[in-house]
Amino acid sequence: MSTLPSTGSSNGHEEQSNWWPAPYAQAPLDATVLVPASKSLTNRYLILAALASSPSTIHNTLISRDTELMLQALEAFGVEISRQKLPDGSTTVLVTPPQQLNSSPAPIDCGLAGTVMRFVPALAAVAAAEASFDGDVSARVRPMAPVLDALAALGVKFSFAGEPGKLPFTMDARELGTGRTVDIDASGSSQFISALLLAAPALPGGLHLRAAEGHIASPDHINMTVQTLRELGAELEVDQDGRGWNVAPGRISGFTVTVEPDLSNAGPFLGAALAANGTVRVPFWPTQSTQVGGKWVQILRSMGAEVSLGGDGVLAVRGTGVIHGIDYADASELAPTLAALCALADAPSRLTGIGHLRGHETDRLAALEAELAKVGATVQATDDALLITPGPLRAADLESYEDHRMATAGALLGLAIEGIRVQDIATTSKTMPDFPGLWTAMAATGGKQA
Repeated sequence: MSTLPSTGSSNGHEEQSNWWPAPYAQAPLDATVLVPASKSLTNRYLILAALASSPSTIHNTLISRDTELMLQALEAFGVEISRQKLPDGSTTVLVTPPQQLNSSPAPIDCGLAGTVMRFVPALAAVAAAEASFDGDVSARVRPMAPVLDALAALGVKFSFAGEPGKLPFTMDARELGTGRTVDIDASGSSQFISALLLAAPALPGGLHLRAAEGHIASPDHINMTVQTLRELGAELEVDQDGRGWNVAPGRISGFTVTVEPDLSNAGPFLGAALAANGTVRVPFWPTQSTQVGGKWVQILRSMGAEVSLGGDGVLAVRGTGVIHGIDYADASELAPTLAALCALADAPSRLTGIGHLRGHETDRLAALEAELAKVGATVQATDDALLITPGPLRAADLESYEDHRMATAGALLGLAIEGIRVQDIATTSKTMPDFPGLWTAMAATGGKQA
């Protein structure tokens, strides 16, 4: 049995496309993987620390491209950031907010980070700032209009260099209005709602936010935001129908937290136990969590794995030699990994309620339809679902689309299919600093590599 530490960090990924030979497991795995901290929680805590009334300490902060971009954005608003690397490899970040956020920040680079491009404009509104935002070329096609429209309803003015409602843009929040009820389209991303909720305690008069009619994407992530706000002392009430949030004004106090492991990023490693018919363990698994990745326990059991959570906090997943098809709704960001497992299953699968994934780092439904077909699956992408019928498996070169979850899904397929290559595996640095190293070390417990 091999214990694999989380090591290293990366602040970006290579621009040049390259092909990574995915490790192939010729024998059952037996590994323990220390998964880096949650990006979703890290960036929520960082925003709230920047808006707090006193310094905050965030232990086990994820250091990856997305969180580095967030840290740089906060520094542009005058937030003081100091880091301490601990002997166990984790990073503690001390966040000291200024008395008044800088209202004339340097241009904000969002990279391809949804939490930066959606959360930071709301922070800029609190700062009554004039600010400009841009990001990677791929970020310029990601939807942002709902969060910008909601801020416009509060008095923020926007000008766009290209298509309205998308990067790049400049905002002017000097005439921000007092609290009122704002409707927001939440069908494309839960981050639209989370962005406004995180800033709401610091907005003049607070905020009453209502989801417009229709589907609400990734409600689990909205619940994460709600629980995080309440945990840190914000006064927040949810409307009776569950489609509205009333946040009272009041600056939260500084806080000290420890960030959980990223349970979504744990998914490919845990799924590896099924793909390679072995055992994979992830330490520090919480008994309760607001992370959508907590669903892996239920999902993997349904697909045939033996799953146990020990009193020591170690989640163990053991493959049983079968992978069952699954009918699953609202997999959210877990869908690429889950779809890869479905391509290896013994029966068709149906993943529904995931139409909003078309607006993520790439159109994930179209990408999964194309890439899973390369390895032999028959895949039909509808407006809101993926229908996956496994077929005879074959080697292929799999595109990553500059999408970390497409890259890790390709790596998972490579464990079971000899000869898989994944384009630009370094794009995983977006949320996992050394995915290739961790993955290769885990796969090495299953015999000779590709």
